[in-house]
Amino acid sequence: MAPRRAAALRGGDQSLRDHLIATAQRLIAERGAGRLTVRDIAREAGVADGVLYNHFADKEELLAYALRAHLRSAERLAGAPPARAGAGTVEANLRACLTWALALHAAVLPAFAGLLHQRAVLARLAELPQPEAGDWPVRVAIAEYLRAEQRLGRVAPHARVGAVAALVVGVCHDLVLQHLLDDPGGTPPQLPAADIDDLVLTLLHGIAPATD
Repeated sequence: MAPRRAAALRGGDQSLRDHLIATAQRLIAERGAGRLTVRDIAREAGVADGVLYNHFADKEELLAYALRAHLRSAERLAGAPPARAGAGTVEANLRACLTWALALHAAVLPAFAGLLHQRAVLARLAELPQPEAGDWPVRVAIAEYLRAEQRLGRVAPHARVGAVAALVVGVCHDLVLQHLLDDPGGTPPQLPAADIDDLVLTLLHGIAPATD
């Protein structure tokens, strides 16, 4: 084992491959993935630049694994969706779902800043095994919650729960991406309580005029 490799792993059970992924994940969390170079990752990992190519086909593959690790880490920190079918009210549960979803998006989306022009990284990420056929777990979780409420009769049987989940995700994307454009290093965006109330009431009642 080369001295630099030994120094990087001394005192732990982590393989060099896992060490490189963990190092890239940490850098992604700190500064995003868009401008990371092989040299950045190698220096932080304490190995020679060429060591990365002993374990990954290229930088894009390493970044894809690191991004997936970052996503899973953010999901674990966010915890399970706060809503439970049959508990509380649907209105309160949707409000909690919005708050939870926004926090998760705020933790995840900055990591992808600068990757729109690096399609190879995103393509590699899409190829890696993902839960729920690669669907964003926020959308899956909210749709599943609403389907459970439908079975209990607390949500209309004709309600398009997939569309509701997509609208929640869209709101989160809009807020976080606008924040990244306006103030990339600032405090993660928060939705005022009044705005959450307006969104939840719109999701529950729509925009159609009342009928007698």
